[in-house]
Amino acid sequence: MELSRGARVALRLAMALGLAVIYVPLALVLVNSFNASRSFAWPPSGLSTRWWTAAWQETGLREALYTSLKAGLGATAIAVVLGTMAAFAVTRYRFFGRQAVSFLLILPLALPGIVTGIALNAAFRTVLTPLGIGFGLFTVVVGHATFCIVVVFNNVAARLRRLAPTAEEASADLGAHTFQTFWYVTLPAVRSALFAGALLAFALSFDEIVVTTFTAGPGTQTLPLWIFDNLARPDQGPIVDVVAALLIVLSIVPVYLAQRLSGEVLR
Repeated sequence: MELSRGARVALRLAMALGLAVIYVPLALVLVNSFNASRSFAWPPSGLSTRWWTAAWQETGLREALYTSLKAGLGATAIAVVLGTMAAFAVTRYRFFGRQAVSFLLILPLALPGIVTGIALNAAFRTVLTPLGIGFGLFTVVVGHATFCIVVVFNNVAARLRRLAPTAEEASADLGAHTFQTFWYVTLPAVRSALFAGALLAFALSFDEIVVTTFTAGPGTQTLPLWIFDNLARPDQGPIVDVVAALLIVLSIVPVYLAQRLSGEVLR
């Protein structure tokens, strides 16, 4: 489709405006993390790295970061196992209710986080509390896994739908049993999609705050909860900027790797 010069200019301006709306606030956070002043005043009165040093010395911040890492890794591990198994079941087998199962697997990602959080809170109080299992890291991991499964499921299912079953059938014809076929034929074909799904699931879990609010116990604080609790404290403002800047930089890595891995499939 050929576009006029005016239409091309308008599209470029719209794209530039959209990118500016997304990334200018992020750039302001990055610059403010080096602001020598304690306030959020703009422009910065000077540049300094003292807030980065102060952030590293925050014991509560390090504990919150460690909790977020444990929750993200736990939720990702559950999501990889269950999401992959569900993807194989839906794409490789025909059974009654297959479309309904696929819909139910995707639904948690579409539901508002507060609805998921309230539902999980009620379920944990009803099922786990009578068993003596209180709110804590375990409930956070389970809560995050409910929506992380969707990411892994979508990535693996999309790859399996593009993967012809002829290679697996040829492996079986040559005498390989089910596990050998999976290990030497199927897994290498879906490995990059699986890895991309795991990276996105971890990133999704790491910055989740709404579901975490309803599933974390009194002594469990993830990094997003720490940021939320300290944002209103005037003396913690610069440190919150440092943490936000660090999260922006760290978030680029899994998203970039997942995008590269997904792009390999399309070439």
